[in-house]
Amino acid sequence: MHYCPGCSHGVVHKLIAEVIAEMGMEEQTIGVSPVGCAVFAYNYIDIDWEEAAHGRAPALATAIKRLWPERLVFSYQGDGDIGAIGTAETVHALNRGEHITMIFVNNTVYGMTGGQMAPTTLIGQKTVTCPYGREEDIQGYPLRIPELACTLDGTRYVTRQSVHSVAAIRKCKAAIKKAFMNSMEGGGSNLIEILGTCSSGWKTTPEKANQWMEENMFKFYQVGDLKDR
Repeated sequence: MHYCPGCSHGVVHKLIAEVIAEMGMEEQTIGVSPVGCAVFAYNYIDIDWEEAAHGRAPALATAIKRLWPERLVFSYQGDGDIGAIGTAETVHALNRGEHITMIFVNNTVYGMTGGQMAPTTLIGQKTVTCPYGREEDIQGYPLRIPELACTLDGTRYVTRQSVHSVAAIRKCKAAIKKAFMNSMEGGGSNLIEILGTCSSGWKTTPEKANQWMEENMFKFYQVGDLKDR
């Protein structure tokens, strides 16, 4: 894989592939990958893929699902994509209740471009562009995309999971399967935020990255189902 050692993307890829296989949807699934670390997701999961412009994956996924409503359609996005340049597409697709699933991997940093501050960077977290730590009076507060999604009438299932342990991986897989099943049934849009690590962006080892996640990210982010209707 082209991912750095300790990166969570590989784990998430495996879970998605397993769920699609278990559903027997290998020939009926279309994934959308925009710009970011996971732009090459199509190299690892053998399904149909479309590559979107940066931040525009929800718009492209909307078009695909409306053209082929019998297909399982999902987007695979990072925090810079879904929470910065693509915020408008994300919010409006969710609010319209498009029958798609957005998988959002949040590692609180721009991993692909060198470890800059992201919209999800935590207060006090140091990055290349906030070397003294993020300050709320200068850079504002981190975005909680799932909590925002919960307020939208079009959302059906909103959850936040992680892949830092075996138990967490099992819960994350169950959440992905539930969202995919919902996408086939209709009734609203689905959003899964997956908390992940970025050893390179965080300038640490994979083991310490997992420890940092538990000590910091879990204090700020509520893990579990946030909306289910």
